[in-house]
Amino acid sequence: MKILALDTSTNHFSMAIGDGEKILAVRTMKNDRALSSKIIPAMDKLFIKSGIEPRQIDAIAIGTGPGSFTSLRVGIATAKGLAYALKKPVIGVPSLDVVAMNVKQKISDQACIVFDAKRGLVYAAVYQYLDGNLERLSDYLLVEPQKILKFLKGTVAFAGDGVPLFKEFIKEKKRSKSSRFSPVFLEEREWYPSAKNLSLIARARYEYKDFDDIGKLVPLYLYPEDCQVQKKQGKAKGEE
Repeated sequence: MKILALDTSTNHFSMAIGDGEKILAVRTMKNDRALSSKIIPAMDKLFIKSGIEPRQIDAIAIGTGPGSFTSLRVGIATAKGLAYALKKPVIGVPSLDVVAMNVKQKISDQACIVFDAKRGLVYAAVYQYLDGNLERLSDYLLVEPQKILKFLKGTVAFAGDGVPLFKEFIKEKKRSKSSRFSPVFLEEREWYPSAKNLSLIARARYEYKDFDDIGKLVPLYLYPEDCQVQKKQGKAKGEE
């Protein structure tokens, strides 16, 4: 099964074509204001590199964020347009889940993915490997950094573009006597959503025909519609 995967949620635009567990082609580029004019030419080059034609793909996977709302809308609109034109299903995957796959089993007890949400807040989610499967333990959150830390225990791997902004704060919290966790920080190349990981998640959903309604697919946007800051606090478990 061949899947076109793309994620535009961060400043690293990632695109790949996967065939089962094999990646036929991958492309990563800087995401900027010109994304809308770059995305189709980049996709054309990706198909040429992969050796297949657009009509041969079986599904389109798109990262839904959270992240830059403008970039997410460009990516989702592109995915929808292709899905309509090629009559293929579309699979939306939260970008936090995609980054969480960069945390390999046995590296840590938990994974905490943090994206910079501006205004002193982070988009975040906490994960853990259970019986070999990566499971999300928290809701997708928009919180102040200190609020996500209370969910953590054991060795915790941190990833996401929010890491450099709050790394010293996390280290300081670790030195607190009340801290229950020990941080491990992934390298910068592992902070961003990988279209390769996205295609693997989508492949599993494709097997169960777990597709999204093209007309209803929208970015995972945790700020309220009026864009005023809404501080949210989720539970650590049971919010799947």
